[in-house]
Amino acid sequence: MTQTQLDTDKVMAFVLRAVDEVGAALNCALVVMGDQLGYYRDLATHDPATPEELAGRTGTGVHYAREWLNAQAAGGIVDYDPDTHRYTLPPEHAVALADESSPAFLPGFFQLAHGTTRDTAMVIDAARAAEGVGWHQHNSDVRVGCERFFRPGYAANLLPSWLPALDGVVDKLRNGAKVADVGCGHGASTVLMAEAYPRSAFAGSDYHAESIATAQERASDAAVGDRTRFEVAAATDFSGAGYDLVTMFDCLHDMGDPLGAARHVRQAIAPDGTWMIVEPAAGDAVEQNLNPVGRAYYGFSTLLCTPASLSQPPGAALGTQAGPARIRAVTADAGFTRFRRVAQTPFNHVYEVRP
Repeated sequence: MTQTQLDTDKVMAFVLRAVDEVGAALNCALVVMGDQLGYYRDLATHDPATPEELAGRTGTGVHYAREWLNAQAAGGIVDYDPDTHRYTLPPEHAVALADESSPAFLPGFFQLAHGTTRDTAMVIDAARAAEGVGWHQHNSDVRVGCERFFRPGYAANLLPSWLPALDGVVDKLRNGAKVADVGCGHGASTVLMAEAYPRSAFAGSDYHAESIATAQERASDAAVGDRTRFEVAAATDFSGAGYDLVTMFDCLHDMGDPLGAARHVRQAIAPDGTWMIVEPAAGDAVEQNLNPVGRAYYGFSTLLCTPASLSQPPGAALGTQAGPARIRAVTADAGFTRFRRVAQTPFNHVYEVRP
């Protein structure tokens, strides 16, 4: 066998890159730690700070605060002043790490990733058996982190840009429309729409009973219980008909039977109704997705979304980076005739589908 001559500089460069990869993996847990212990919020209010000050204000151990701060400084998340021995969270980082109302808020993304990787052993076993792993089988950080990650983007875009991009939908919602929010999870999208359009009626559905219970609580807390209802149901058999608007937020690719879901939407939607599909941002070709966002989404696809689809017959496994062509094919096979992308963000594409 002919041996390949190795470039030792390239080997060492890859080793150093691998060290950075390990640091990034550990940082998922560190961001979750900083979020849950209140470190980021404290620094956003009181920095620059010493480890002793941070620990004192947050009621945590100073040794943990010191090592956490040093790890954050090594990763470029906080700044360290060697003269004063104080640490500062830059305001541009604070808006992404300490302000949950910001559309750039990221701790949910880290929480989702941290929860996903904690279940890797279960996914490895499923891969060996060519089986699936349902969303309901994962730890709670997966579901909570998912909602915390996507909710700020929905809050920033759904009402001001996504819904207005749909032909005639906002007028229907203002006058009183019938809406089905399929795969609603904790109900973030349902509640946002119900708050904005008090004359419309909203029906949220999800196959996960605990998520539906949370959605009902969120609707009650937001005082929109009079115009929302929630049910435990798969996307292929949610109840009701004559919907003016059907929405699916970041869930179609997770479904085992997206075509079956699309056919059910076709039956449940009004003749002049609109189906809005929000999906992870992706191109149709693999090479279009070889970027930082695509890398994260392919990771989630391997460990979370594809296993979820495989756990539900027939296990279509569209993948998180399905791309518009595959999504369009699903809608066309279900009998829809119109499909267009109407909006996009760095994380999502929004599609309008019509009968």
